[in-house]
Amino acid sequence: MAKHAKHAAPPRCRHSAQKHTSHKGVALYTLGVLLVAVSALLFLRFWPRRSVDAAPPAVEVESPAVSEELAVPEPQPVVTTLRFSATGDNLIHEPIYSQAARRAAEGEGYSFDYCYMNLLDFYAQQDINWINQETLCSKELAPSTYPCFSTPGECAEALYRAGFRVFSLSNNHTYDKGAAGIAATLRFWETMPEDVITTGLWKGEADYGRIPIQTVDGVKIAYLSYTEHTNGIPRNSKMTANIIYTSQQDVMEQQVRAARQEADFVVVGVHWGVEDSHNITQAQRTLAGRLGRRCDHRNPPARPAGRRMAHRSRWTERICGLFAGKFPEHPKQA
Repeated sequence: MAKHAKHAAPPRCRHSAQKHTSHKGVALYTLGVLLVAVSALLFLRFWPRRSVDAAPPAVEVESPAVSEELAVPEPQPVVTTLRFSATGDNLIHEPIYSQAARRAAEGEGYSFDYCYMNLLDFYAQQDINWINQETLCSKELAPSTYPCFSTPGECAEALYRAGFRVFSLSNNHTYDKGAAGIAATLRFWETMPEDVITTGLWKGEADYGRIPIQTVDGVKIAYLSYTEHTNGIPRNSKMTANIIYTSQQDVMEQQVRAARQEADFVVVGVHWGVEDSHNITQAQRTLAGRLGRRCDHRNPPARPAGRRMAHRSRWTERICGLFAGKFPEHPKQA
């Protein structure tokens, strides 16, 4: 019995060793699984990923207007400087056109260049020269003096050579020669160079919407002209053109509004005032205020003046009256 017991012990020892080995394998396997799990977690933690279900991050989108503004730089203002001169009444009396006839070369009718030669340098320095052509110009009617004027067309041609391009034709002598005078002067001005601008004579109400415009260095300038009276001479049905009186204020305002739509600047020439007086009347102030568009050139009848009147953000200039004419203090002018 004892011998049998001695031989039964070894198997018990082998079983214990196998159990120890089995426990060690399980521990290593578990440790390996844990290492793999930790590695996987670390991999998922630091590897960039996008969740399928997650909403995309918000992106701030600029409006087209803002983007355009950023893409295209804001244009810088361009400053254009224009020098403008305004000259009063070119009122040609008999001594002036008689001298012009004597000065003309053989075969020519009149030479009026002498009247303006001392001002050529001044006018050459200006970009725009405006003048009130007080008398009717033509090459059809005989010249005549006060009280009803008619002037040879050569006078206007001399003004053109002196640098004038803008001629106001609305004044108290526009109707001096009636329908024949209006027709003759219109035909004459049609023969002048294309860069000549005339204003103040309108071919009826249907023509009031036509705004004379001059473009200088890219700047558009509109010209309008009116007169206070025509020395008591009314318009007759045979006249092919007419002036607009300062009493027609609604018409004036309509033209000024239309001119502002078409041009950068509006020059308004008004032939008004009391002769031999430099005083600005309340009626003039009121009308200038009503027109009140950028600039308004006020042209008093036939006497020198020189007062500037500011009106809000616009400006009004009382320019000289008589430019070329027979002054009373020179009765023997020839």
